[in-house]
Amino acid sequence: MEVRLDGRNAIITGGSLGIGFAMASRFAQSGANVAIVARRRDMLDRAAAAIRKKVATEVVAIAGDVSRADDCTRVFETAKSALGRIDILVNNAGTSQRAPFEQITDDDWRADLDLKLFAAIRLCRLVLPEMRSRRWGRVINILNTGAKAPPAEGAPTAVSRAAGLALTKTLAGEYAPYNVLINSLHVGRIESDQWERRHAKQGGGNSLALFYAEMGKIIPLGRVGKAEEFANMACFLASDAGSYVTGTAINVDGGLCPVP
Repeated sequence: MEVRLDGRNAIITGGSLGIGFAMASRFAQSGANVAIVARRRDMLDRAAAAIRKKVATEVVAIAGDVSRADDCTRVFETAKSALGRIDILVNNAGTSQRAPFEQITDDDWRADLDLKLFAAIRLCRLVLPEMRSRRWGRVINILNTGAKAPPAEGAPTAVSRAAGLALTKTLAGEYAPYNVLINSLHVGRIESDQWERRHAKQGGGNSLALFYAEMGKIIPLGRVGKAEEFANMACFLASDAGSYVTGTAINVDGGLCPVP
């Protein structure tokens, strides 16, 4: 089945690296115009240039910090000015933060909630009214499997992501009558820049390939996933092919999470 997004316009936060970049590339290759958002202009421009080499659709790079309310508004207005209506929103910004509970400060909690929960709330508040009036829209919240099975010392991220799951379910029920479909995708062990940084911090004694191979041993499928595999599922949910799927929380984790 060929999944197409021809004529659709998407905002993807955290779009310069990892699964964000993979989703932006997949959407653009499927015919969508995409606005990718990230904080670092240099990384963002390189990502946009790499995507443009492979597609004829519009690729807009918007530097912004979506943990800030004013930047959420500016990102939305910039994307809308460049692309027109916004059909698809992918809330993907955020990195994993975890520590023993007693070590997590109020500032840590606020920063994590601003980036991972309030960014999604604010951007949804901006895109949903027009999606509702047009009776077509897609929102995909990128969470992790810790939202369903929070690990010990998994805060603050596990808590922020669990709240994101509740947000997804709440909005899905509210906007389903308007054909605005809202789902979450839950990241497991996926090859990414975050894992590469962790490998480097450990001294890089083994090659990255061996690092991933060892990690894959605990996964039922026997391997770590690829960002492109994650992007394929996101593209399906964003398309007309996924027109009867809303309120779902789909693990993309090779069967690792004990909670479906």
